[in-house]
Amino acid sequence: MAMSEQQFTNISMGVCLTVLMVFMGFIIWDLGKKSGAGRFGTAMLFLVLGVGVVGFVIKDVMIEVMSR
Repeated sequence: MAMSEQQFTNISMGVCLTVLMVFMGFIIWDLGKKSGAGRFGTAMLFLVLGVGVVGFVIKDVMIEVMSR
């Protein structure tokens, strides 16, 4: 059973974006650690820089909900 190009694209985008988001989380954590931000500062970094990631996920969820 062969996989279509669209199926491959959907699967690879999901996997690659998940890996990218995890890597971005590691970068934010490392930035907080190296800058000596402490717990509160690191939490603020995750909150502020993570809003873009959450917005991207919400956008995809809304597209799926509205297309049904």
